[in-house]
Amino acid sequence: MDLPGEALEQAIVVAAARAALASAGPSEPVEIGVRLTNDSEMQTLNKTYRGRDTATNVLSFALSEGGASQTHETPPPEETPALLGDVVVAYETCAREAADQSKPLANHLRHMVVHGVLHLLGYDHEIDDEATAMEQLERDILGKMGVPDPYAHATVLQETHD
Repeated sequence: MDLPGEALEQAIVVAAARAALASAGPSEPVEIGVRLTNDSEMQTLNKTYRGRDTATNVLSFALSEGGASQTHETPPPEETPALLGDVVVAYETCAREAADQSKPLANHLRHMVVHGVLHLLGYDHEIDDEATAMEQLERDILGKMGVPDPYAHATVLQETHD
């Protein structure tokens, strides 16, 4: 693996989350949680919350529909950031996918965090038009971070199999 330690992983995750929020997030301060986990825990989460008994690369848990901040009975003080939710990345799956796609693990981890944060902000990819818009936003954010188009490899693979 090309990530030698927890400090580098944390720096990558924080930078990717901040880049996504800077490009697509609200103007007011927000708070999100990001967790790197193993395939076993991810499989449990995926089964519990999505009914799919398999590990996946990233899951997002927004605190409210559409990525809006949670509601409060009494308004929080101005300096309190809005809580958006959590992003969980399966590190083992991410590492395996990076190796399978001949990508640096650091870049794939950046992509998974950006993807997860965009879900917290209400972006989705279930409908083709929404998927196209979300993928372009991911490309733009990752490009600003010096990460090559994460979908270019998938396109090449698809073209060679058609």
